[in-house]
Amino acid sequence: MDNTKIVMPVVLVVCVLITIFVAINANQKEALKKEAEEAAAAIAGQEESASVEGLSTPVYELEENAYPEINNIIKTYYDAQASGDVETIASLNTYLNDIEKIRIQEMSKYIEDYPVLNVYTKPGLDENTYVAYVYSEVKFTDVDQELPGLKTYYIGQDGDGQYFINDGTYDDTVRNYIKEVTLQDDVVDLNNKVVVEYNDLLAEDDELNEYVAYLKEKINEDVGVILAKEETPDAEEAEGEAAEEETEEPGSTDDNIVTTVTMVKATDVVNIRTSDSETADKIDKAQIGQEFKLLEQRGNGWSKVEYNGKDAYIKSEYLETVSEETVVDTGSAEAESTDADSGTVSGTVTVKENVKVRTSASTTADSLGTAYVGEKLDLIMKQADGWTKVKYKGQTAFVKSDYVE
Repeated sequence: MDNTKIVMPVVLVVCVLITIFVAINANQKEALKKEAEEAAAAIAGQEESASVEGLSTPVYELEENAYPEINNIIKTYYDAQASGDVETIASLNTYLNDIEKIRIQEMSKYIEDYPVLNVYTKPGLDENTYVAYVYSEVKFTDVDQELPGLKTYYIGQDGDGQYFINDGTYDDTVRNYIKEVTLQDDVVDLNNKVVVEYNDLLAEDDELNEYVAYLKEKINEDVGVILAKEETPDAEEAEGEAAEEETEEPGSTDDNIVTTVTMVKATDVVNIRTSDSETADKIDKAQIGQEFKLLEQRGNGWSKVEYNGKDAYIKSEYLETVSEETVVDTGSAEAESTDADSGTVSGTVTVKENVKVRTSASTTADSLGTAYVGEKLDLIMKQADGWTKVKYKGQTAFVKSDYVE
């Protein structure tokens, strides 16, 4: 008490120092805790990024013809395609719908054989599974030049140890894995090499280019006709009756027009472009398994598809057919119009380039004449198969949609 004036200030100073020390210590602990949380979040983000970007997918070397058993199944599969042996194909391929069976049988009529088959593989997700990229050269019966191609398959084994082709029924995990593997440099290089080889051949050989374009159209038409007959078993009898009616009533409507709406899916990640050129602007990237409505397959190796309600283009080598729906234009709209013989006019189209006007939606149909640049034609209907139905010199006719607007 005698030294209160000295002791009290000293006690006060000590209390202040203790308070400051406790506060600093607490702030340090909070800062350390915050740093630890940020570090953990950063690690989690890196792991998530690696998963999303596919960085966790191992990069295996692309092997060529490394597994005789796989080469044998691929050889059997392609030989069956050349001969139209649907039974053998179905026994090897776990995904084969009725439309594909018809398409294979029709296509086999024009294929002599596959003289070159090279199988490039990378390991799949599970043991004894493989991602296979099959390079083929097809020999057509009517053309000397062989045409190259590249197709992707997922090869697996059944319970008896026999290999099979899982061509489309795998789940999203396998689909994403195939996508990531296909984006690896050696696979991209292989794809690009085949695409360049294919395009160069078509550019150098007009006969081959025309034949490929003709064949694609021909197969689509033949498949459509077969499906239409299957849906209407009495088609031949109905056609006979229609012929009699036409003889009795010359003013009746045209024959039914059979068109096919085709859905295709991307087999690899591929650019979607504004026109059929590798220098055209990119709209987006198609993902493996993404589906599109096919508007036209062109002879230059490109396909016109519908994307977000607009026309777009994808390399045909990266697409495969998923389904086809036959649409029969019975001419009912024409019958209801005042001009029953020519169809209902719904505007006009202008010819962009000189184009043949034909009697039906086929390049092999009879020509009615040539429509010249700037000429206007009465529009009846724009079809999903790449043709436009028009009124030409008083009768129903067809022109390729690319040549009119």
